Order: sequence, then structure tokens, then C-alpha cells
Amino acid sequence: MAAVGAAPRRGDDVDQSQRLIGVGVGPGDPELVTVKAVRLLAEADVVLVPRTEHAAGTAGRADRIVAAACPAAADRIVAVPFSMRERSGVGPRRRAAWAESTDAAVRAFRDGARTVCFATVGDPSVYSTFSYLAAEVTREVPEVRIEVVPGITAMQALAGAARTPLVEGREVLALVPVTGGVEVLTAALGTADTVVAYKAGRRLPEVLDAIAAVRPEHAVLVGTDVGLPDERLVDGRDPAARAEAPYFSTVLVTPPRPTTGGRL
Repeated sequence: MAAVGAAPRRGDDVDQSQRLIGVGVGPGDPELVTVKAVRLLAEADVVLVPRTEHAAGTAGRADRIVAAACPAAADRIVAVPFSMRERSGVGPRRRAAWAESTDAAVRAFRDGARTVCFATVGDPSVYSTFSYLAAEVTREVPEVRIEVVPGITAMQALAGAARTPLVEGREVLALVPVTGGVEVLTAALGTADTVVAYKAGRRLPEVLDAIAAVRPEHAVLVGTDVGLPDERLVDGRDPAARAEAPYFSTVLVTPPRPTTGGRL
């Protein structure tokens, strides 16, 4: 792994051209990384990637995607902590992770880096730690320009793998984090046509029960590691779907569409 920072400059002044860029690298398949994302990763002086406690000492998903999609950036990858031990709220572990990530970015800028990318799985604007990093970095060095490069989300990848439209015609789409509570999911199921549930993990049986109670006529698909060699797509009505799944599992709930164009 590279040391944080580029060639030092005189003084600690931050140049107006310095940029912190949140780069979405998609759900896992390196071929789903956009051309713009690859170009910026190749140009970056430092590429920060979030790494959980579980992945400490090994390459995480973001590392692997960046290295495969943009080999030129591999020697500039710097891992920063992402705490999975606090699923909600802002506790000491999460604060410590934010502080360490912020220090890595600020140190890179003060060492002369012009462009620091933060590679995030999925999209930087959808449940990403990038927004917190950007807020903290701009408090330290307000002159740094913040940019965002969108990435393909897990729900898009899952819909594509299932060959199922997320929404058609006048349908309404809702995205719900299960960490917000199954009651939030239940409310979304009562109003939206298509519902996507993120971060189901150990609560998957509870999630499937809620879906069956509110939308028994809907199709339900559980996806993990979509687009990767160990991709797993399971029908939500299959007993196998109730097995404990990774935290970042995605559940796609879609309405019946018996006729072509019937939802227009």
C-alpha cells in the first residue's frame, strides 16, 4: 500500500485546484465502473478506500474493484477505517473512523496532493460514508473542492441480474435501509410499488415476513455479491432465502406486471 500523500510542497497552503472526489465504483463487477471514474482514479495522487474491521489487513471490496478496473491506481490505494460495529448512531468507534479517514485526506493535501479520490462501493450519494468524510475535510481545509462521480447501485445491479425492471410507467420506487426498522419497511410497502431493502443481513427472515404480510402478490428476490463470481440470487419464497445473509444483502420487491405497458 502507498504511503499517504504525494510529493511535498513548500508550506501548508491548500491550492484552489485541490479536489476531494467521491468516486462510485459500483457493486462489485469492475466492468461496471464508469469511464469517468477510471480516468479520475488513474489521475489521483491518493485513492482512499474504506476497509471494515473484518477486512483489516486484507483487500476489501472497494480495493479489489479499483485494482481491477484501474490497475494504474493500485499503488496509490490507502485504506481508511469504516466501522461496522456500530450499525446506527454516532458512537466512539464511528467517530474514531471518521477522524482517521479525515486525517488521511487532510495529510495528503498538505503533503501536496492535488486530487484525492475516495472510492466507495455503489454510489457516493446513496448511504455512503463519503458525505461524512467530505463534511469533515472541508472543516479542516475549506478550500478543497468536493466533487462526486455517480456509480451503479446494488439495486440496479440486482434488477439487471434478475432481468426485472425496477419501475415501469407510473410506478413509485422506495429505497429503505433495514437498519431504520422493519416498521419503516412496512410503511414503504404500503405506499410504493417497488421497494428495495438494503442492509438486511441477520434481519432477513423478519424482512421477508413483513413483505409477505403486506405484499403477498409481489415478487421478492434476495441478492448477495451481485455481479461477482459468488453471486447468489434467491427467490424470497424459497426457504433458503431465510438463511443469515451478509449485512449488505439487497432485497428487491416488485409488483405483478401481467401485461406489457400495463403500468403506463
